[in-house]
Formats: sequence, C-alpha cells, structure tokens
Amino acid sequence: MRRLLAITVIPLLACLVIAGCGSSKPSSSASSSSSAATNPNANADVSVAGAFGATPVVKIPKLDANNKLTVKTVIQGTGTTVTKSDAMAANFVLYFWDGTANSLKANTFTSNPTVIGGTMLPGLETALIGQKVGSRILAIIPPADGYGTAGNSQLGISGTTTLVFVIDVLKSYADTASASGTAESNGGGSLPTVTAHTGSAPTITIPSNNPPGSLVTRTLIKGSGAKVAKGQYVIAQYTGYIWRTKKVFDSSWTSGSPFGFVIGASPEQVITGWDTGLAGQTVGSRVMLVIPPKDGYGTTGASQAGITAKDTLVFVVDIIDAFKPTA
Repeated sequence: MRRLLAITVIPLLACLVIAGCGSSKPSSSASSSSSAATNPNANADVSVAGAFGATPVVKIPKLDANNKLTVKTVIQGTGTTVTKSDAMAANFVLYFWDGTANSLKANTFTSNPTVIGGTMLPGLETALIGQKVGSRILAIIPPADGYGTAGNSQLGISGTTTLVFVIDVLKSYADTASASGTAESNGGGSLPTVTAHTGSAPTITIPSNNPPGSLVTRTLIKGSGAKVAKGQYVIAQYTGYIWRTKKVFDSSWTSGSPFGFVIGASPEQVITGWDTGLAGQTVGSRVMLVIPPKDGYGTTGASQAGITAKDTLVFVVDIIDAFKPTA
C-alpha cells in the first residue's frame, strides 16, 4: 500500500496510477509486452484533442487494442524534464479498453489533480520519465505493462484490459523536496522535539508527559512563500507518529514521493487537524501538528495504522507547494 489510509481516504483514481495499490501486482518490466497484434493499427487510431488543462476529447476505435505500449506527446511542454526521482502533480483521464468496447473510468480534470510518483505502473513510467512539465501525454498501456494477466479486481481491471491515459503534467517535485525557509524552533519542552535530516524524514522525539488535549500547531521552519488558502492543492512531505507508542506509523518520505491534497476539504481529503493547522501557513514552511483524537480519527481510531480512539498524533509537515487545482 503506497499511502496508509490513516492519513487520507485514497480515491481509486489515484490507485489507478500507482503500482502498490490493490491486491494485484503489475508486471515489472515493459519489455514483457505481448507481440499479439489482432489490429496492428488500432493504437495509432486513438486520437486526442483539446487544450492543455481542459478535459481532453479522446476517441478510441471500435477495434481490439494491439497489445503494444504506445506513447505519444500530444502537447509538448517547455518546463523542466521529469526524472525518475521526481513526483508529478498531474491531471488525467483514463479509459478501460476491452475488446472493441471502451469506457471512461477516471477524470481528475473535473475534480482535483493527483500526485504521480514513487513506484508507478511500468507503462506509465516509460511514458512519463523524460517528458517536460506542461506536456500532454497519451499512454496506451497493454496488460503486460500494467497489471499483468492477473489484472486488479479492486479496480475493475481484467487480465485483458488495456489502459488508455491522457495526462497533463502540471508541475514536478524531487522526492527529496523539503521545507526551504528559516529555522524558528525544534519544539521541545512538553512538546515533541524534532531533529532535521537533510533530504530525508525528520526524527520526532516524544516526551514522557501526557499529550495536550487540544490541537497544537508549531512552526519549525518559516517559509517565504504565499499563505496556504482553502481550496488550494497542497504538495507536502510528512512524517506521522503516535504519541502513545512514540513510533512512526506513516511517512511520505518512505513512499517515494510527496503527498497532494486539497486543503479545506476534510474529511474527504485529510483529517481535520491538518486542515485547521496548515491553513494560513506559508509555502516552504515545516509545521509540527499535535492532533488530539477529536481532530484526528475520533472515536473509531484507525486500526490499520495501530491508532486507537484515544491516540494523539504528531505530524511534521513540510509544505512544498500550494496552487489552485486548475491549470
């Protein structure tokens, strides 16, 4: 599982671009693509129209896909080149192509972007690495470069489903991106102490006293960017500890890419403590959040993360970027 569900409810559309979601594993190499070609020109007949940032118009022929990985740069961007160690904020549409039929399964252009990074489907990695920010890419991914012959029942993908993505790359971020402002505090006293490590997760040392009963927000590094406002799409790195156990229960630093969410959209996006504690902070900041149960997972807790109904959580969040979720 790429993101622990205790942080946010992962929408299925995000899982569709991430290799670690669901019960089935994708194939490990694009070189395993099948050579079958019932309709050798079918993939070439897929067309994409429309402007960058708007929902594309995709036309897929009523033919069988030819089982070959097909990648086309529909719009050439002029931004930085995406590397294997980068994560991308992106919008996409996704179609399932089964036999001569196809259907739209996801469209982030009408909702919010998603972050694509870390361990991707092999076909997506081939399609996206080396592209420039601002590009629109068509990726036609056969089973061998997607979820293999097993498919993914959780996502409704069979062993013969070809995935058709059209992806707009909005921005890119290094997997080591972190707070970039001026140090103000490391916590301490009755609060946890935070020790920074360049390019990797900070260490949080939790004191032996009882946690505070209400939400505590402490700015550790003050960024010089704009203030985070409700409705923005925020890119962040984070590490989360349980006060009681004094142990990490989740971290973006170990997942391979930063985390993206819309602030002010709880509980659909993140827990209330994040929305309350991060709103008004500035881009480039590192913020410690001490979150009591009522601002976290309430009376139900989150058993899959080892969080009980009485657990206070400690997060250290680096705000990498924030922007309106439209191109």
